[in-house]
Amino acid sequence: MKKIVIAPDKFKGSLTGIEFCDAVERGIRKFTNDVEIVKLPLADGGDGTVDALKFYTDGKLVDLKVNDPLMRWVTAKYLYAEKEQLAFIEMAEASGIRLLQNNELNPLETTTYGTGELILDAIQRGVKHIILGIGGSSTNDAGMGMARALGYRFLDEQGNELRGVGRDLNCLVHIDDSEVITELRNIKFEVACDVDNPLFGINGAAYIYSPQKGATPEIVEELDRGLQNFSRQVEKQFGKNLQKIAGAGAAGGLGAGCILFLNASLQSGTDLVKSIANFDEEVKDADWIITGEGKFDEQTFSGKVIKGVLDSRTSQGLAVFCGVSELSEKQLEEHKIDFMAEMMEQASDVEDSIKNAGKYLEKAAEQFARQI
Repeated sequence: MKKIVIAPDKFKGSLTGIEFCDAVERGIRKFTNDVEIVKLPLADGGDGTVDALKFYTDGKLVDLKVNDPLMRWVTAKYLYAEKEQLAFIEMAEASGIRLLQNNELNPLETTTYGTGELILDAIQRGVKHIILGIGGSSTNDAGMGMARALGYRFLDEQGNELRGVGRDLNCLVHIDDSEVITELRNIKFEVACDVDNPLFGINGAAYIYSPQKGATPEIVEELDRGLQNFSRQVEKQFGKNLQKIAGAGAAGGLGAGCILFLNASLQSGTDLVKSIANFDEEVKDADWIITGEGKFDEQTFSGKVIKGVLDSRTSQGLAVFCGVSELSEKQLEEHKIDFMAEMMEQASDVEDSIKNAGKYLEKAAEQFARQI
C-alpha cells in the first residue's frame, strides 16, 4: 500500500491548507482506496499559520483588547493551546501596518506595545512556549514597545521614561530590567523570521523596510541612527552585539528585540510549523509527497512552504498542485518535481480558479492517482 503525505500551504483567498488536503484526498479516493493518506498542512509563519497550528493542537482563538501601533484600543486574536502550553502570536494582529490608514503611517510614532500585551496575556494563562510571527509590522522600535508591556523601562539622559516608539531610539541611554515579569525567563520563545537583514545600515531595518511604513528619506536616516544608538546601549549594558545577528533587522528591529528581551531564537517559519507537525518523521516512509500553493514561482524557493518540503524530501516522489505556475519545464526538472498540476489549466479564468479551486484540486488529484 502506497503512503502519500499531503503537505500544502494555503491557497490565499481560496482554500486553507486543510481544505486543500481534504480536496486532494477526495480526488485520490475516487480512483483508489488502497492508499494510506497522511495530512500535514503547513505554513510559513504568516497568513494561514493559525489554521495549520490549530490542526496539530487543541488550540483556540483568544480575543483580547490591546493597544494598536498608535496606542488606541483594538481587538486582537492569538492561538492558545492549553494542553500543549503553547501560544502562537502574530505581531500584525496588534502592531501591523494593516491597522493604520495611509495618512497614519509614520514609524517614528508607532510601537509594538500591543504585541507585548498579547505575550503577557499568554504568559498569564500559563503557556511555556510562544511562537511569534513578526511579518507585516508598522513599526521600527527595535521591540522597545513590546518590552515595555513586559516590565522593561527605557530611560533618556534626564532619567525620564520613554514611550518605546521609533523616535525614542535616539534618546535611549539606559535600559532598566529590574521590574521585568519574573515568568519571562521560563518561557521558550521562537520567532518565525524569514529575512536575514542586520539591525542597521544600508541593508538594515530602517533603510529596507521603513519606507513602506511611511518613512521619508529623512526619517529613514533618523531611524537608522536610532537603531545604531540602541545597538551601542545594548552592547554597553548587556555585552550583546545585535548587529552581528542575521535577522535582527526583521520587523523594524523586532528581531533584535526578541533576541535581547525574550532570549528568543529566530527560525524559518516553515521549519517551526514542520517541527510541530513532526514532518520529517512522517515523510520518512512515504512514497509520495503532495504539496502546493496558489502561485508557484521563483519566490517559492525563498523560505516558503514548498522550499521546506523540498528540504525534507529524500527519495519520495513529489507532486505540486498550484493555482498557476511561472516555472519552466527545465526548472521543474532541476527541482525534481515528478508531477505538476495547475488549476488554471482547468479553469476559465483566474476568478474561476480561485472560486472553484477545491473542485479543480479534486480532479487533479484523481488524475494524479491514475498516473501513479
